[in-house]
Amino acid sequence: MAGRAACAPGADGACGASAPDVAKWMEAAMQMARDALESSEVPVGCLMVYNDEVVGKGRNEVNQTKNATRHAELVAIDQALAWCRRNGRDSSEVFERAVLYVTVEPCIMCAAALRLVKVPLVVYGCQNERFGGCGSVLDIASADLPNTGRPFQCLPGYRAEEAVEMLKDFYKQENPNAPKSKVRKKERQKP
Repeated sequence: MAGRAACAPGADGACGASAPDVAKWMEAAMQMARDALESSEVPVGCLMVYNDEVVGKGRNEVNQTKNATRHAELVAIDQALAWCRRNGRDSSEVFERAVLYVTVEPCIMCAAALRLVKVPLVVYGCQNERFGGCGSVLDIASADLPNTGRPFQCLPGYRAEEAVEMLKDFYKQENPNAPKSKVRKKERQKP
C-alpha cells in the first residue's frame, strides 16, 4: 500500500507492526534462512521493509564470501542503501520508518549497525544466547549509549522454535570453512 509506513508509531510514539505483516514478512525471512541452510550458511534470513515494500533482504553469506561481516542484517542494510540510491530516496528517512524482520536475534555487531542507521523496530525469532545484541548477551538495542544512533524496539520470539531447529540442523553438519580442531587425542601408551 503506497503511503503506509512499515513502522506506524502508536500514540506513545512506539513503533508497531500488525500481526498479518509480521506473519507475511517472517515467512519470507524463514524462507531466506532455509536457503542459507541449503547453501551451508548459518540459517539466518532477514528483510528490511519500508512502506510495505522489501527494500533490502539478506541471508548469511559469511562462508560463501569468507567475510565474517556478511551477516544477514548487514547484507539487508547494504541492499536498502542501494535501493535508496536507485530510487533517489534519503536513506535516513527510509531507515527511520523501516522494520527489520529477522529469524535470529541480531548479534552485537548487527544490533550496533541497526542502531546507527536508526531502524526503529526489529522483529526476530529466537534468541542468540552466544552473541545477541538485543538483550541475550548485551542490550545494544535499548542501552544508553551516547552518540551511537538511536535505541530501537524489539519484538522477540516469533517462530522461535522453527529458527532454533534450523540452527540445530546447521550445527549438526560439518562446516567446511570452520578451522580444524586443535584438540588432539592423547596417544595411548602401551604397557
